[in-house]
Amino acid sequence: VGAGAMGGPRDTTPGQQLRALFYALQPGESSFRTVEEVPDYIGKSIPFFFTFIGLEFAVSWIQKRKLPGRINDGISSLSLGILSRLPDVLFRSIELISYIYVWNNYRLFELPWDSPWTWYLTLLGVDFAYYWFHRMSHEVNILWAAHQVHHSSEDYNLFTALRQSLVQKYTSWMFNLPMALFIPPSVFAVHLQFNLLYQFWIHTEVITKLGPLEWILNTPSHHRVHHGRNPYCIDKNYGGTLIIWDRMFGTFEAEDAKVVYGLTHPVNSFDPIMLQLRPLAHIWNTFWATPGFCNKLSVIFKGPGWGPGKPRLGLPEEIPVITGKEVPYDPHVPVFLNYYALVHFAVMLDLYTELPASITMLSQGTVLLKICFIILSLESLGLLMENKSKAGILEIIRCLVFLGVYKHGCYRSQVSFLGYAYEV
Repeated sequence: VGAGAMGGPRDTTPGQQLRALFYALQPGESSFRTVEEVPDYIGKSIPFFFTFIGLEFAVSWIQKRKLPGRINDGISSLSLGILSRLPDVLFRSIELISYIYVWNNYRLFELPWDSPWTWYLTLLGVDFAYYWFHRMSHEVNILWAAHQVHHSSEDYNLFTALRQSLVQKYTSWMFNLPMALFIPPSVFAVHLQFNLLYQFWIHTEVITKLGPLEWILNTPSHHRVHHGRNPYCIDKNYGGTLIIWDRMFGTFEAEDAKVVYGLTHPVNSFDPIMLQLRPLAHIWNTFWATPGFCNKLSVIFKGPGWGPGKPRLGLPEEIPVITGKEVPYDPHVPVFLNYYALVHFAVMLDLYTELPASITMLSQGTVLLKICFIILSLESLGLLMENKSKAGILEIIRCLVFLGVYKHGCYRSQVSFLGYAYEV
């Protein structure tokens, strides 16, 4: 594969984009000389995300005569996903920045960027690094405070795959740096995206077992275990694309009893800011309340279940027993309020997806204004779905702000005829 004539990102066909979701692209069609040529596979996959979510809803209804999720939890997952992606609008990924820095200054030798062997080696390397980062994110409290956001949903569907942490990327980058000593950044940038995209489709209950593939690949069955709060599910199946690492390092567990999803101590909230930041506040408070310098360090670097006198990962017998009668957090709100939140979230989503395409034509102030409005919208809709008393006032303020920035031309829908509808 030769370098692009203009050195810009390559275009991908819909077929290639679809296959990227399943890590099914060949080395020859996904190898690039420079990072600048690497397509934005994740950004271009958004239409496929929603297509598969719709397909999942249809299959679930046919199979079980029920939908695989709820409006409030689905909006919460999407809100957390959007929040996690907002820094990427302003800054280049820290994972790529740090990787390129090490490559430019400390690489030992350079593998050829267009060799299939480099491509397959990077597949293994990225997934191996992801396994250890993911495992540490469950076994080190400060890393768990970031990662727990992804586990906070009590539903398990494709929406859950998009439920991502705002701060996790600022801890994961270091696990990839050894590869920067010999693997070109352009190859790494491809597999970093593929590894994440592969993990989208395994967040579902409509796919049961996949036969012999279960021995090698991470599958929906394996990943359901990882998201369970049953005692047999805790700290199992960390793999991203491959399950072989879990089998090698003793963290594999096959799906057995019906999985109950979510955290062992549910957060019970749809507030995206609180879901992102409360665990960090809990560590801060526990740190100062724990006597002894070594114990304070243990609060940060040992497991989330640790306490003075306990083993590093806590006591298994303290994991709450699953009775089968657990009820997901689902505050009662008027039906119209759920649909109101759904409609306004769709409006905000339209504006969010338009932001990356227009960023080069906007002033820095306008970009920051858009980002602040998106955060305000996510927070307001989250509180509405909890029926909080202050939610109505915040929503009125949000709507007035929206009308103001829309009238001043800061926002324009990608679908032009919706302009007057948005104002209404």
